[in-house]
Amino acid sequence: MIETISKNFFMSLANNKSLNKAAKKWGLNFGATKVVAGSTIDSAIGAVRHLNNKGIVATLDHLGEFVFTEKEALEATDYCIKTLEAIGLSGVKTGLSIKITQLGLDIDRNFCINNIKRILETAKRHDLFVRIDMEDYSHCQDTIDITKMFHESYQNVGTVIQSYLFRSLDDVKDLKGIPLRIVKGAYKESPEVAYQEKKDIDENYLNLVKEHLLGGTYTAIASHDHILIEKVKQFVQENNIPKNLFEFQMLYGFRRTLWESLVSEGYKMRIYVPFGNDWFGYYMRRLAERPQNVSFAFKGFFSK
Repeated sequence: MIETISKNFFMSLANNKSLNKAAKKWGLNFGATKVVAGSTIDSAIGAVRHLNNKGIVATLDHLGEFVFTEKEALEATDYCIKTLEAIGLSGVKTGLSIKITQLGLDIDRNFCINNIKRILETAKRHDLFVRIDMEDYSHCQDTIDITKMFHESYQNVGTVIQSYLFRSLDDVKDLKGIPLRIVKGAYKESPEVAYQEKKDIDENYLNLVKEHLLGGTYTAIASHDHILIEKVKQFVQENNIPKNLFEFQMLYGFRRTLWESLVSEGYKMRIYVPFGNDWFGYYMRRLAERPQNVSFAFKGFFSK
C-alpha cells in the first residue's frame, strides 16, 4: 500500500508541467546527478568515455518533456543532431535515444517525421544507431508505425517495447527484424491496457525476450532485475543463442556491481545515459519505479 502511494506521488510529480519547467532553472538537484550525466553534451560524452574505458557502450538521451510548439521541437531536433555530430567527432561508442513527442508528434505528425528524418540522416552519416523510445500508451501505435516506416529506409533505427502492456507480444511479432529494447515500462497505465502485478509483467517480459531472440533479431535486454537476467542467461545458453545477438542494458547510476559482473562474464553491456536540463520528469519516474531509489533524493537533498 505504501509502495503504491509512493509510486503515485512521484508519478504525479513527473507529470507536473510547472515543476518540470521550474526544475530547468534549479539545475540538477535532489540527488539527480547520480542518475543524470550533467546538463551538457560535453558532460554526457565524458560519462560515456568513462564507461567505454571499462568496456561498456552507451546510449545517450537528451532529456525533454512537454514540447508543445514547433520552435521547441526544432530546438530539440537541432540538439539531437548536434549531439550526433559531437559523438562522431569524439569517437566514443554510443548511440542516441529520441522521443517523438519531444520532436513534435503532438504538434503535427508530418512535422515530427521530417525532424526524425534529419536525425536519422545525420546518424547514418556517422554510422550511429538511433533508438526511438517508447512513451506512454497513447503514443504507442504512433511509435511503432513510425519505426516501421523508417526502418524500410534506415537500418540504424529501432524502438522499445514495454512488457506491462497487454499488446506487446503482438507488437514484437509485428516488429520482427527490427532491433528492439525490451523494458518493463515506466509510465502509469490503466488496468485496461496494462498488467498491474509484477509477476505478470515479469512473465510477459521473458516471453517478449524469447520471442524476439528466437526470431533471430538483435535484442536489448534492459533490466536491473537480477532474477530476470539469470533467466535470460539460462535461456540463451539452452537455446545456443550467440552473444552477438543480444546485449544487456541498464540505466546510468544503477546496479553498477551487477553490470560489472555481466561484463566480466563476457556479455555486452550498454548503459543508458540521460543528460540535459529537462531532468525532473525522468528523475521522478526513476524514484517511482522502486522505493529504494528514493534514497538518492534524500542523500542529494541533505548534501546541499
